[in-house]
Amino acid sequence: MSGNGAVWGRVRSRLRAFPECLAACGAEAAAYGRCVQASTAPGGCLKKDLCAQEFEALRSCFAAAAKNTLTGGR
Repeated sequence: MSGNGAVWGRVRSRLRAFPECLAACGAEAAAYGRCVQASTAPGGCLKKDLCAQEFEALRSCFAAAAKNTLTGGR
């Protein structure tokens, strides 16, 4: 069962890094949020892949920030 503790340690470290990763991608998160908000405004219609470009930019930024945070910038 000692291996199970190692898994939970990695999960906890990733969760602790989440706020830092999100802060590193503020512009992308804001752009995605604006897109979703605009499509759900009165008269708007949120559809699949409507904000795909903004989401992909946010996902890429977050993945890069997580990699830098979890590896110590290596």
